[in-house]
Amino acid sequence: MELPLSLADIRRAEENIRGQLVRTPFLHSRTLSAIHGCELWLKFENLQYTASFKERGALTRLLALSEQERRRGVVAASAGNHAQGVAYHARRLGVPSLIVMPERTPFTKIENSERLGAEVVLAGDSVEEAGVRARQLARERGATFIHPYEDPLVMAGQGTLALEMLAQVPELDVLVVPVGGGGLIAGMAVAAKALKPGLRICGVEAALYPSVTRRLAGEPPAAGGPTIAEGIAIKEPGQRALAIIERLVDEMLLVDEAAIEAAVVALLEIEKTVVEGAAACALAAVAEYPDRFRGRRVGAVLTGGNIDSRILSAVILRGLVRSDRLVRLRVAITDLPGGLEGVAGTIAQAGGNIIDVVHQRAFSRLSVRQVEVDFTIETRNARHARAIIQALETAGYGVRRLEHRDGERVE
Repeated sequence: MELPLSLADIRRAEENIRGQLVRTPFLHSRTLSAIHGCELWLKFENLQYTASFKERGALTRLLALSEQERRRGVVAASAGNHAQGVAYHARRLGVPSLIVMPERTPFTKIENSERLGAEVVLAGDSVEEAGVRARQLARERGATFIHPYEDPLVMAGQGTLALEMLAQVPELDVLVVPVGGGGLIAGMAVAAKALKPGLRICGVEAALYPSVTRRLAGEPPAAGGPTIAEGIAIKEPGQRALAIIERLVDEMLLVDEAAIEAAVVALLEIEKTVVEGAAACALAAVAEYPDRFRGRRVGAVLTGGNIDSRILSAVILRGLVRSDRLVRLRVAITDLPGGLEGVAGTIAQAGGNIIDVVHQRAFSRLSVRQVEVDFTIETRNARHARAIIQALETAGYGVRRLEHRDGERVE
């Protein structure tokens, strides 16, 4: 069966969009390479003007509009990044745009789409449901509907990523690509396999939304639940994209929420770059499946940086807990003047920084002459946390750990 996309289509898209968006850095990460035992390059698509690779496909499709279609405008359905790409480049080209977004889309993506000149309508609980409303509005207005991942021109635009990556690092062994509807990996796979047939291509899905994985296995859709990777929370992949994935993608990998959050924090701390959950999935897969990448030259796409600041704050705090740099200890002390000072002094001498203190009197099972005190403590690392606990125990205090790590209670 002939594929709906060719290398020539992608090269044409590259020529059309040249100079109209950012040719993002593709950088070798010495630190992450050492941590994960591979040579890892990162494609920083979060540095596009709208902080997402989606600009590539949106611009490619908009440039193909006729003059009459430009006057009538465009409609798109998106959880945010496709919306912003369409809105930004539509405004640049003088094309009216309307975006239908799921009702639970993060506020930052809604506000950014409006700021970029789009009319925004909220409808449905998913991109698919928003798409139904978007098609209806497109028919009513006589506008052109721009699909976020199923349109061949959109896929061609996304495929330009692979051209850039291989032009800069032609010796790559593996590409690791986040997968939602499949448009990005489809476009990249067509380009990459045409240029380097032996290159391995790995797609990565959030475990809560294994849409492509299940379709490839002949299983019915089973997706849903809150995920930090809302940008790839797609219940059904595109049919054209799936046809390409079946032919050209070597493997699909799943990553859970904890792994995605850990990757967001790693990229923030090590690379000093902010990415959204979907964008962190590529690094999460490298971390979760080390045997597949060890010793290889790996190119990973950081697809976008549009993460809600409140979500990012929560992810950072949870990351500190998972790495034992923020711990909660319950310490039993005598309920007398100076008792709290003694514990605090012991923690301070051990190098811990007390963030919060809560007394547990009414709910304690200890003697009425004793009190349990919960300390939230900032530490350097897990070894330092253990040293603080040891110091308290040596000083004669009873200590229990209260924080949860990866869903398990630790005491």
